[in-house]
Amino acid sequence: MHRLPVTKTPKVYIGGAFVRSESARTLRIDSSDGAFFANIPQCSRKDLRNAVEAAAKAGPAWARRTPYNRAQILYRLAEMLEARSAELVGSLVRFGAREGDAERGVALCADRLVHYAGWADKYEQLLGSVNPVASRHFCFTVTEPMGVVGVLAPDSPPILGLISMVAPVIACGNTVVALASEKFPYSAILLGEMLAASDLPGGVVNILTGFRRELIPTFATHAHIRAIYAAAGEDERKALRLGAAASVKRVRFAEETGAGWLAGSAQGLDAIRAFVEFKTTWHPIGS
Repeated sequence: MHRLPVTKTPKVYIGGAFVRSESARTLRIDSSDGAFFANIPQCSRKDLRNAVEAAAKAGPAWARRTPYNRAQILYRLAEMLEARSAELVGSLVRFGAREGDAERGVALCADRLVHYAGWADKYEQLLGSVNPVASRHFCFTVTEPMGVVGVLAPDSPPILGLISMVAPVIACGNTVVALASEKFPYSAILLGEMLAASDLPGGVVNILTGFRRELIPTFATHAHIRAIYAAAGEDERKALRLGAAASVKRVRFAEETGAGWLAGSAQGLDAIRAFVEFKTTWHPIGS
């Protein structure tokens, strides 16, 4: 008997739930052969504000987790990604990636999660300090998460770039509102499915899809987004700098596209350092 296949309806991941855009708008995505594949949500500024609200709500509890527990959760996510690596590779090949490149990129995604899982309970020892002072005080500096961080992923590589930017931000206790690759968003949809089934609490990572030109102004000016991590071109960087200046938020840029995401320099302690605040405490010694 002939039957019609049950096609997938991709949704974005906000606050631990899969939702359609509040505007009901969608973007058509086609396979590399030009055949229709799916309609994905075209998120609006309202969706972005909803995601920021979910991230802010999840933030305090996530920041209170022990570094060791955050490391466990990141490692568990790497396990899940490894188990679904064939599906992720297939999603990249469907939209034009070479199979060998896709396999290498997905393997690096898992490795990068393990890398930051390893850093989660160690960065404090390197970034914090005990400070010598010329008085009878014990002076020490510790790190604290910034809060909600906006992440704008590169178009290529779509999933490796996204994970490389999100992992260091959440490893140190922040929450994330991420905008997936505009050209190749489907792998980010799959990542949202993995997040939903992982131990990561809902709202810690929120993934949007849609047009960058519509959402960048809100990312830049939203008062509750405390920092921006963006893979962006020169015009987008200018818009982000101007908007961030008005709301006094930190901005860090990554390369817009290219092979640099495959290099070892695309990971490390500096990416964590960029999204923590430093708190110095003076404590008197003796009477």
